[in-house]
Amino acid sequence: MDYVNSERTGQATLPTAIKILIAGGFGVGKTTLVGSVSETKPLRTEEVLSEQGVGVDDISGVEAKSTTTVAMDFGRITISEELVLYLFGTPGQDRFWFVWDELTIGALGAVVLADTRRLADCFPSVDYFERARLPFIVAVNCFENARQYSLEEVRLALDLDPDVPVMMCDARQRQSSKEVLVALIEHVKKQGLSRRPEPVGH
Repeated sequence: MDYVNSERTGQATLPTAIKILIAGGFGVGKTTLVGSVSETKPLRTEEVLSEQGVGVDDISGVEAKSTTTVAMDFGRITISEELVLYLFGTPGQDRFWFVWDELTIGALGAVVLADTRRLADCFPSVDYFERARLPFIVAVNCFENARQYSLEEVRLALDLDPDVPVMMCDARQRQSSKEVLVALIEHVKKQGLSRRPEPVGH
């Protein structure tokens, strides 16, 4: 990733803005992660779960969840003077996947949040980003009542390519969430910023 050094040129430079997606299954902590790191008040499109979702939305394992994202979450974090990340949290439910192609336009990478209580919910996100050729990492959100697995066990369970980083995180904690984003940026740099996502549809 090449940046212009303002001290070297003697001219002020604008920071590079990068669009990042935060994806994963229903109730995995996408809204929480965006909110924990955003330096501005995050935009949220949450609605209360209604009777219309009964039999459609699978809430097993996250029965206490009362709201859901219906479009996206949005936040911003400044990593350095040269780098600003714009975060777009994707909706996790199948019936809102039609917005994914639009959200993916212009994105340079993605974080797939995982919950070991509902690990299979990650497969659609992993599959989508693999088909879109969008660099991504997997971050296991460590819930207090969830069984703990090693990173290698998670990698094997999700059948990830060897070059896809896997790490633990606590989406409630700003520093932990920031470390996830920094890890993604490092991964994107290794993959090459010239790559652009391809629309794949669900």
